[in-house]
Amino acid sequence: MATSGLRAAVVINPISGAHGRPDAGRRRAELASAVLAAAGVAAEVHVTGASGHAFELARSAVQRGAAVVFAWGGDGTVNEVGRALAFGPAALAVVPAGSGNGLARELGVPRDPAAALRAGLGPAERLIDAGELGDRLFFNVAGIGFDARVAARFNVRSQGRRGPLPYFLIGIQEVFRYRPEEYRLSVDGEPSCCRALLLVCANSRRYGGDVVIAPRARLDDGRLELVVVESRAPLRILWDARRVLTGSIGEAPGIGMRPFTRLEVSAAGPLAFHVDGEPAAGGPTLTARVHPAALRVRIGGPEAGPPRPAADA
Repeated sequence: MATSGLRAAVVINPISGAHGRPDAGRRRAELASAVLAAAGVAAEVHVTGASGHAFELARSAVQRGAAVVFAWGGDGTVNEVGRALAFGPAALAVVPAGSGNGLARELGVPRDPAAALRAGLGPAERLIDAGELGDRLFFNVAGIGFDARVAARFNVRSQGRRGPLPYFLIGIQEVFRYRPEEYRLSVDGEPSCCRALLLVCANSRRYGGDVVIAPRARLDDGRLELVVVESRAPLRILWDARRVLTGSIGEAPGIGMRPFTRLEVSAAGPLAFHVDGEPAAGGPTLTARVHPAALRVRIGGPEAGPPRPAADA
């Protein structure tokens, strides 16, 4: 493993995947220090204390010369660190510890923390695209509508279990409560209207885990994938939801998919959205666009994830 002279930083979210253990941050910091020291890497290790802290820690680490910054946490932590590194020379590495770990799964990052740390020290790097929605960068998936509502409800939970189960239970409740909206779209300049349950802007295929929402999305093709799930009855939503576990969501009726580089979405009132699972609020119009090759990632071996699609004939 070629690590001579490498300077690294590790940014640890002590809550992600900790299951209430009060010493999780300390234990993770000790493991990170031990693994990187054994590899002969000069590293600084930090534990976050609040939302937004990971971004500040990562930005400061790069200013001090870190060439790779590990984001140890969930998709929100990865988003914060990734935003600090985007458009610069430092690389992102991931130690997955969240509810979904969408980007980590897409990159083929090992689930074991020590293995993920060692993988991030490997020589292989890859440039991936970044998406932007409502002036906020994302690297995995962003959305408007139903999934934004579920993300908002999940994130306001001050207590209780994390992980996929609460997401699932909140989603079931919202299936019977959420009222789809009318949207006006401009997809690379082509106008249309729809009444939709949700609009997904996908840089990768999956929300997280085995939930595949955009089977044709690729991290490095210079495009995002728009997935439009049209309005449907609650029982139909539940029936079609099984397809996200088989990668066949595009085969369900009323599902539209198309690549884009710029999207404008308008509605009658303010639009709630999420970026990498983190909820946000916007005005009645939101713009999404892609930033090709915006983020350098360390994956520790041959490029992981699905192959890029063949060029159109």
